[in-house]
Amino acid sequence: MSEISNARLYQRYRGDAVPLLMREFGYRNSMQVPRLEKIVVNVGLGEASENIKVLDRAVEEIAAITGQRPVVTRAKKAISNFKIREGMPVGCSVTLRGGRMYEFLDRLVNFALPRVRDFRGVPDRAFDGRGNYSLGIREHTIFSEIDLDKVEKIIGLTVCIVTTARTDAEGKALLRVLGMPFRS
Repeated sequence: MSEISNARLYQRYRGDAVPLLMREFGYRNSMQVPRLEKIVVNVGLGEASENIKVLDRAVEEIAAITGQRPVVTRAKKAISNFKIREGMPVGCSVTLRGGRMYEFLDRLVNFALPRVRDFRGVPDRAFDGRGNYSLGIREHTIFSEIDLDKVEKIIGLTVCIVTTARTDAEGKALLRVLGMPFRS
């Protein structure tokens, strides 16, 4: 298990982000500075109800990307138009905290996002009003942990970065200091 103090991005947070954000927002105490709380990676697979192999492969690939085994999410309600009954598997989800969270964000920002074709930065309007940021990724193949020869189906995923920031400006400043490439 990875220690939080060994994560490169955490060292950057403690060394660069905390003093910078204290000056920028006028915090008197370093504990007031916003920090990352968790990162949730979610994959929705509608066809998993028909073909369970798609779900099994997605679980393996998300485990390789995040370093943690995902939980299979199941349908809460039956939807007849989509041929889904209550309790059928419809996706998988991972909640990352501590060292794995910082390592995943480091790999996402520095290695995966620059591999996106025609990448000009992530939109800055995907905040929820409380400093949390959601990012949709269309192809999971941008992560270097995925072997492209073994990919059967390209899946999209959602990355939700939950912070302790109270406003979008604080959350954006925190993510910008941590290296998130926002469009200017």
